[in-house]
Amino acid sequence: MKFIVFEGLDGSGKTTLIKKLSQELDQSRIHHIHTREPGGSKLGDELRHMILRTEGEAPVPRAELLMYEAARAQHVDRLIRPALADKKWVLCDRFSASSIAFQSGGRHISEDQVTWLNQFATGHLEPDLTVLLDLSAEESEKRRSGRNEAADRMEKEDRDFHERIRKSFLKQAESPTWLTLNAALNVETLHSQLMHHLRGLKWL
Repeated sequence: MKFIVFEGLDGSGKTTLIKKLSQELDQSRIHHIHTREPGGSKLGDELRHMILRTEGEAPVPRAELLMYEAARAQHVDRLIRPALADKKWVLCDRFSASSIAFQSGGRHISEDQVTWLNQFATGHLEPDLTVLLDLSAEESEKRRSGRNEAADRMEKEDRDFHERIRKSFLKQAESPTWLTLNAALNVETLHSQLMHHLRGLKWL
């Protein structure tokens, strides 16, 4: 079993690429689940709504971080760890790297504090591979504006906020357990590059 996380700015194509990989795993008869953060549990979905809603009182940065971490702790213990224990692959849209990018990079909370909370919430669970779909903040904004749905609270933040998030992702992606893909490329090319990497790791 493998735990693969997909990260990137909103509109980078994470969901589409996850679906493509899921289809490949189905064809190879590899049991897997597809999940997302915040979410992955009933409590996580409730917290997701509270975090991302645009109406009502917005959480202050520290409260926002703690809400994400609470959702993550529930997600890990209720869904991710049981799936891995059952020998299933887990494909996750966002995980702990997003908290470093959004709450440390974007909100200026100490990275050491975010890292500690990540480790506490996950019980030190780390992805086997993190795939970064790198996209400029400008292009992310264009793609989001073309959607037929209202922007959530995080998407409504200004471009500087999203630039800081991208910078944090790129810094984190210097780790050997990350794969950075150019999200400006078409999905077929991105899928091909991802499959090439996974085969190179001899996971497929």
